[in-house]
Amino acid sequence: MFSDMNFWVSTFIFLCTFWFILSEVVHRALVALIWALLMVLAWKYFWFYEYHQVLESIDFNTILLLFWMMIIVAEIEKTWFFQFTAIKVAQKTQWNLWFLVIALSALASWLSMILDNVTTIILMVPVLLVITRLLKINPIPLLLSLAILSNIAGVWTLVWDPPNIIIWSAAGFSFNNFLQYSLPVVFISWIFVLSYIRFMYRKQWNHPQKWLRALMKMDASKCLQSKIILRKSLIILAWVVFWFFCHGMLDLPPSAIAMIGAAVLLTWVSPHKDPKSIFKKVELSVLVFFLALFVLVGWLESAGILRELSEYMIGFADENLLLTALVVLWVSALLSALVDNIPMTVAMIPILSYLQLQSVASVDLLWWALVFGVWFWWNASPIWTTTGVIVMAKSESNKTPISSKDWFQVGLPAAIISLIFASFALIVFSYFSLV
Repeated sequence: MFSDMNFWVSTFIFLCTFWFILSEVVHRALVALIWALLMVLAWKYFWFYEYHQVLESIDFNTILLLFWMMIIVAEIEKTWFFQFTAIKVAQKTQWNLWFLVIALSALASWLSMILDNVTTIILMVPVLLVITRLLKINPIPLLLSLAILSNIAGVWTLVWDPPNIIIWSAAGFSFNNFLQYSLPVVFISWIFVLSYIRFMYRKQWNHPQKWLRALMKMDASKCLQSKIILRKSLIILAWVVFWFFCHGMLDLPPSAIAMIGAAVLLTWVSPHKDPKSIFKKVELSVLVFFLALFVLVGWLESAGILRELSEYMIGFADENLLLTALVVLWVSALLSALVDNIPMTVAMIPILSYLQLQSVASVDLLWWALVFGVWFWWNASPIWTTTGVIVMAKSESNKTPISSKDWFQVGLPAAIISLIFASFALIVFSYFSLV
């Protein structure tokens, strides 16, 4: 592998992309787009990445889900519903920032159990931004808490998160298996990461009381605009969420359901009006960024880099199942910080499936190592988490946008904390033969 020109070209281009994105010299969407174009041009000379593979590497379901949900949220946003919700939530917590963080993060984490993280973040971020503007405070601590803790909670169940669904299908796990084995690990990690965030921003949680009386007297209902549009928007949103749960009955992907909902909403609300004002609110830079990154990852997959690294990783410790599980956990975690966790999961599936066919004792331990590995370390990087990219893009509308440094200060320790608990969990599972 290491003597293969494809390996070195792919690695060089990807590492350059990664470095330029983190350096923030140029906007991340432009960096990803330029280097993705370089990779598309490079395939003409190395002949292992066909043009049709470029298109196949793009997860259009994710791109379109993002696009149509942004349309629905933009329609709701103009009714000032998020301002109304923000004031109500903040008044319930007495405008205490620490209680706000706990309440909003817990709500986002709970929603991440039943919805995909993308939908959760798109719905929650506007509420949080309104609260920070009312309080005139730095939104970074709250945004980071929301993104990182909802990412951790995404491991709780197999619902909606592609890596969990892929592993569930290959390993034969049930819904209850995820609750039984991943829920305790996730819950403990969530508590400790929340405590770490509290410690990191301990000087920013105390807010002056001079605004408190005026804010507590605010009538949230007066914020609402266009109540008829709001009622229609919430009906469509509820319809979309309902069919998210039951999409298997329709045999439609989530992106198609969101598209139907957005189309019906736009037609119902203003059938004769040009919807360009709504389309302008779509975060096109986020969509371009993900399109380019999917192309970059497709190159790595076609070059066989992920497959080779995964096989090498398993062969490194094939005589000791627990050691192998820990290797799977940490190496898949590190690789998932650099590339999308979906191709990392796909690359590992054939290897673990082969071991399962060979009737290796307690091979389920390796499956759980993969579940925790491809998810927990995802918080370490602001690039490969969909929620992270969305949150960072939304923060750019404020005077203090989230930088890569801000993310690493919280996300990297959060990832390490989660993986340490996952390592202990694997040891416990192995020692007591729980799996």
